[in-house]
Amino acid sequence: MVAMTHRPLRKSQLIAFDHAAAGHDGILSDVSGDILAKPCKQAEIDFYESTTAHPDFAYYIPIHCGTLSLGQNHDVPEPTVVFPSSLNAHASDTTNHLQTTTVADAPQPWVPSNGGKLSTDSAIVLENVAAGLRKPNILDVKLGARLWADDAPPAKRQKLDDVSNATTSKPLGFRIAGMKTWMGAKAVGYSPGGLDGYKIYGREYGRTLTLETVREGFENYFFIDSAGITKKFARRVIKRFLGDLHGLQEVLEKKESRMYSASLLFVYEGDGAGLQEDFETEKQVLDFETEQQLLELETAQHGVRTNGYPDRPALEDEGVDIEDEDDDDAEELPKIQAIKMIDFAHAAWTPGLGPDENVLHGIRNVIKILEELLTR
Repeated sequence: MVAMTHRPLRKSQLIAFDHAAAGHDGILSDVSGDILAKPCKQAEIDFYESTTAHPDFAYYIPIHCGTLSLGQNHDVPEPTVVFPSSLNAHASDTTNHLQTTTVADAPQPWVPSNGGKLSTDSAIVLENVAAGLRKPNILDVKLGARLWADDAPPAKRQKLDDVSNATTSKPLGFRIAGMKTWMGAKAVGYSPGGLDGYKIYGREYGRTLTLETVREGFENYFFIDSAGITKKFARRVIKRFLGDLHGLQEVLEKKESRMYSASLLFVYEGDGAGLQEDFETEKQVLDFETEQQLLELETAQHGVRTNGYPDRPALEDEGVDIEDEDDDDAEELPKIQAIKMIDFAHAAWTPGLGPDENVLHGIRNVIKILEELLTR
């Protein structure tokens, strides 16, 4: 069980979050950058809360820490968010939620937001998946050929169908919705009006990609020589993402759900020097853990531990109490990359309807492209 800490959180303690690659404006962050407050409707809050009954799926979404009222006129004394002590823990190990009031969203006629702020007083508090990375490279991939839910009004259906038909959403089941890539220390100021050193690919970039050019979008995300992301490093990161995607695919093939306009959020360390350091640290930690496992196996088989050298005295003879060895000081693995599904404003569990092939079609095609990149 993950240890939990309780911290008061008010809207006044939040600041604008500047690493969102796509989606609506208005996302906020606490000063530490560990958590995000995403404005949303009650339906998305309800879906996140429902994932406690689906821990295998919850592993592939951001940890849900609670909810927060964004209204200026609401009498909320000091709501408390429940934080995992480690935000890299399994989502199913967290417990609920923010203790505050919520206001039901009144039905409103549909008006295109065009990426602007969502009209709502509620926000869901989530882990910041990019927290812990020096220079996070961020990619948002919108899933599905069909992008609207059953309750969407005709005007919204038509608009989203037009977007799907004009982009890779229709044939591939996904499109690149936005991304940000670190271009290196010498590229400070690379993106005018944006984050220093980052190249920003907005929503229009993904909409210009075709069946023939969509692979280039992923190449721009992964292969960044100016930041020290060599082909060797990029391929190692891609292999990790492929492992995660295959795991997510397997889970969703067993679920009966519909998740319209959900996205895949990719993040990885974009500082090439830092990435190399993290790979080296990870190897050292894993080598040490492997050695410890071999020693424990030897102890189990022979009753004594000789550190692998027959001519050396057993550890018990050296005054070491095996049972009391402290594992708490073991070094943590560095964070290198992560992938999560996000954006569940139009998501639901749908018993009897089978797996969500609309989403799975997109995931399978993303997997195919990443596999092709390994041969680049």
